[in-house]
Amino acid sequence: MRRRDFLRAIGMGAASVALHRLGFAGEQGVTRPNILFLFADDHTCEAIHALGCDEIHTPNLDRLVRRGVTFTRAYNMGAWHGAVCVASRTMLNTGRFLWEAQSLEPKLEDEAKAGRLWPQYLKSAGYSTYFAGKWHVRVKLDAVFEHVRHERPGMPNDTEACYNRPIEGQPDLWSPYDPQVEGYWKGGRHWSEVLGDDGVAFLEEAAQDPAPFFMYLAFNAPHDPRQSPKTYVDMYPVEDSGVPENFMPEYPFKDAIGCDAALRDEKLAPFPRTEYAVKVHRREYYAIITHMDAQIGRILDALDSTGKAGSTVIFFTGDNGLAVGHHGLMGKQNMFEHSVRVPLLACGPGLPKNQRIDAPVYLQDIMPTTLELAGVEGPGHVRFKSLLPLMDGRQTESYGAIYGAYMDLQRMVIDGRYKLIWYPKLDRYLLFNLKKDPQELHDLSGNERHARRLERMKGRLLALQEEMDDPLLKTSPEEPGQAETPRPQG
Repeated sequence: MRRRDFLRAIGMGAASVALHRLGFAGEQGVTRPNILFLFADDHTCEAIHALGCDEIHTPNLDRLVRRGVTFTRAYNMGAWHGAVCVASRTMLNTGRFLWEAQSLEPKLEDEAKAGRLWPQYLKSAGYSTYFAGKWHVRVKLDAVFEHVRHERPGMPNDTEACYNRPIEGQPDLWSPYDPQVEGYWKGGRHWSEVLGDDGVAFLEEAAQDPAPFFMYLAFNAPHDPRQSPKTYVDMYPVEDSGVPENFMPEYPFKDAIGCDAALRDEKLAPFPRTEYAVKVHRREYYAIITHMDAQIGRILDALDSTGKAGSTVIFFTGDNGLAVGHHGLMGKQNMFEHSVRVPLLACGPGLPKNQRIDAPVYLQDIMPTTLELAGVEGPGHVRFKSLLPLMDGRQTESYGAIYGAYMDLQRMVIDGRYKLIWYPKLDRYLLFNLKKDPQELHDLSGNERHARRLERMKGRLLALQEEMDDPLLKTSPEEPGQAETPRPQG
């Protein structure tokens, strides 16, 4: 299908015959597709069985992979503090790039009053809007969604026992399946199961509503404390667990990049890292993902049973990735692929099936994609880009390069197959060939053969910093004689 036909078919004024070709025709004539958005927390790009992770069981996410399009290189742009999820979700719901979203965060109530947040645009297009789960955006949910149930905080409560563990040879005082410590079981039922309940109930309610729906279902899983029922943990015996190829006991630059023992995510496992500790954490990580996957299966089954599956576009992604033992790290506050990349799946009538798209994108591109599906004219302030031109084959890329940042401690640029990471406090560069070295084990920055490429990548990073209005470019000494944070030199 030609792009202009595709866009005409999903536009608000489209002829019903064009919508029939995409399966978007309702009983009363022309309508727009329903949108089901499934959102995970701390879900790394590699943790789906159908995408090559043989260790994990994800039959329902595999189902989405087979039914639709997988964006294999979907990134989160970064964060302005350790709670990476806040920045990711603020960008998603405002459409703004990283530093603009940071400036806007204190004014989100004003944005909501002006109707400029993601669900509000869809409501203005005639959608009924539903929310359940983790929000973690600095604006009240009832200001932006019509139907809200079980709002969750940034993470479930934890205990001291879930940190600095396990230590081989010593008793492990933490149990990932003990409901007495509450966490995901606070309230009596595991939060992932409650979200599954909410999703099923919402779909049954929406089935009686003639308006199209936008459903935003946000799991806390697989964020720590990584708790799931014992049957799921038992699926992953420690003796069968592996460690990542790029496992190391300690990341040498961890202190200078903000990933030392003071960072909550990094405190979860003991320093130095041991293979045993990483195996235990990874088994619990996989278990909570498999448990979440089961709830996604319930939601998908409910969608099928309502008869709405044929007119619903489904998106699945996560707010950021996670290290869980890669490079000696446990958290997401780093620029390695395991932490900045997420799964991004899209399926529905009119979309390709079982297709992989390798063009680099941002997970926040889902927001303008849904606006285009709904026939909403793209607001001028939305910086992210619709994924539809990639899915319908009219474009082969959306962004010339991918930018990443974490506070004033890390910067990243990906241009083609090469990736540059910069640690400003050390003025240290790392250069990787992602195609030949996907595990980011071989730093090429000191290789004379790559000297010219290194300089080009520095220049690319500087250009993106200027485009993004990166605050590092404005850094000035706080006291006389204090050294200014270095800038990358192109």
